Amino acid sequence: MAVVFVSFNIKPESKKYKCMVQLTNYSGEGAYIVISLINPKGNYEKTLYVQGDDAEWYHTVTEWWKFHGKKRSNIDAITGATISGGERSINVIEIEDSKINSGYSIRFETAVEDQQYHTKDVEFELTSANLNSKKDGKGYIRYVRMMPN
Repeated sequence: MAVVFVSFNIKPESKKYKCMVQLTNYSGEGAYIVISLINPKGNYEKTLYVQGDDAEWYHTVTEWWKFHGKKRSNIDAITGATISGGERSINVIEIEDSKINSGYSIRFETAVEDQQYHTKDVEFELTSANLNSKKDGKGYIRYVRMMPN
């Protein structure tokens, strides 16, 4: 009698969302923007997206770097260069269904070389309503608009 063990890697159900980030009209270098999944206890759980591809400057996104820099894991979510004052970017981020309406939040941190750093430029709870809305920023981000992809 032969016994066969089969292992399946089940990926959690998730959805993709368009995320438009519109920056304010500031002067200076392009902004590094990090989008993170924050668990119900307020701690970093996952990096969803990084706008800015020069790793030399990641440490300027201070709070995120404390999370990511310790782990030194590969960031699958990096794409493209920074964006400058007045510009916008539209990106697609993927969020697990189980994180929505369960106390998780999404955080947008921003940093600009030789200027200020904003830990919570935009942060909001991951609810069905919030994932189909516009949220105003407090720093370099004028607003973020989320919508199902």
